[in-house]
Order: sequence, then C-alpha cells, then structure tokens
Amino acid sequence: MSKNSFIATIAVIVFATGLASGQASRTWVSGVGDDANPCSRTAPCKTFAGAISKTAAGGEIDALDPAGFGAVTITKAITIDGGGGQVASVLVSGTNGIVVQAGASDVVILRNLRINGIGTGINGVRFLSGKSLFIENCNIFGFTTNGIDIASSGGQVFVTSTSSDSNGQAGLSVQSSATTSVSIDNSHFDLNKNGVYAGSFSSVTVTRSVAAGNTSVGFLVAAGTGTGALNLSQSTSTNNTVGVQAGGAAAPSTARVTQMSMFNNPFGFAIGSNGAIRSFGNNFNSDSGAPGGPNYTPQ
Repeated sequence: MSKNSFIATIAVIVFATGLASGQASRTWVSGVGDDANPCSRTAPCKTFAGAISKTAAGGEIDALDPAGFGAVTITKAITIDGGGGQVASVLVSGTNGIVVQAGASDVVILRNLRINGIGTGINGVRFLSGKSLFIENCNIFGFTTNGIDIASSGGQVFVTSTSSDSNGQAGLSVQSSATTSVSIDNSHFDLNKNGVYAGSFSSVTVTRSVAAGNTSVGFLVAAGTGTGALNLSQSTSTNNTVGVQAGGAAAPSTARVTQMSMFNNPFGFAIGSNGAIRSFGNNFNSDSGAPGGPNYTPQ
C-alpha cells in the first residue's frame, strides 16, 4: 500500500469512528425537543443531560428557545449557552443544578443560564474537578446550600456578570483540598447567609462586585485548613451584618482591600482568630465595629 493510500484509509477510519460515536461538535436543545432526537438544530433534544452525551468533548450545547432544560453532570470539556435575551433555565428540586466533574485538562463554560433551586435544591453550580470553569452572565438562586459551590482539589474558576442570591449558605463558597483560584468580576451576591466565602485553600479575587443584604458577612475569608486569601477591589458591601471579615477558623486567613465601599453594616471590618486585614488606605467605611476606620491597616 502506498503512503497516500495508507493516509486516506486512516482518514476514512477516523471519520467513520466519529460518525459511529453519534457526537457532534454543536448540539441544540428546545422546550419542544425530544432526547431521542440527534440534537441537531432541526431535531433538538429536550434536556442538557440528553444533549451532553451527543456532544463531542470541547463542543457546545445551545438553547434554541426559552425553556427549562434540567440538571446535568458535566464530565468533559464543553460549553453550555442559554442564548442571549431569553430564559434558558435549570429548575431543580432536592438536588444540585449543574455539577462539574471534568478531567484535569478540561475547560467548562456556562453562559446565559438561569439556575433555580426553588427553595429545595442543594447547590446551583458545584465544581468538583476540571482545569477551569467559566460562569458568565448567569442568575443562580433559591438553593439550600450555596449558589456556587467550589469543592475541588485545585483548578480555576472565573465568574463574570453573574448574580447568586437567596441561597441558604453562601452566594459563592470555596472549600477546597488544594489551592483553588477564583476570579469574580461585575457580579452580585445578595440575600444569602454570606455573600462570598473564601474558605480552605482559597485564593479569591473580587473586582467591581456587590454583596448586599446577607444575614451574616458580605465578604468572608475563614480557612479551616491550608490558607485562605480574599482580595477585594472596587467593590461594595452593604446591609450585611459584617461588611468584610477575615478569620474565625483554624488556618491563616487574609483579606486585602482597596477602593472598597462599606455602607449600613452594623460592623464594617471584623477580624477573627487567625485573621488579618490589609488595607491600602483608600477604602470608605461608614460603619462602626472593630476595627472601624476607613483607612485601618492592621499590624
């Protein structure tokens, strides 16, 4: 067999294998779809769970119309996009909304989704493993535990233009077993117990974001093991019991704050056991409590 014939044969085998797998690089879901369909644009599936098995790793699931597309567990690199200007939702009761349990090199993107726990769901988005998770332009609410629950052994999470509110514990919580980096920009964490909670093995950076109306702390760093780090810039904490707190658990926990605005919290800054707050001296704090002043820099 000539070299060219050999290459052509291999190409046919690879192509045939791809067809046999029944997986496409892009699939679609619709409120009037059927999971028995191939998930094509003209024959869409009904749920994200039905579509994901028919979508190739690194591919994308798109919503064609407003509907509820169900809970899903993600075990590979994929993008799920609810589409702009419509309501593509995950409505769950008594379970997690979206669980990400992907491989070490997998990137998962969740975009334009409304994830509703209707008061009984456990966590809205749960990140257990993967290289990185992007949460973009999503609304997450009504869960008994956390809106965004990061319980991985490393990896990176990026949250942009997202709200996580009305959850029983935190809008976003990090409790990892190895250092996990979280970047939050232009997002809201309101009406939870804690807005953003940086716990064990956390490195969380928050910019241009708001924590409001939480019953405990707006922005909290308190690590039980490892260390916890919370970096706050150009953000607002208002109408919480405590605006920003560092410490209160067994491991070293540090908050670094710059250009923070604090309004209507009974306690502005608070320091617990093993905690430290580092300020650049350009924060506005209208609240009382320890340590108090807007330019306080603990030693």
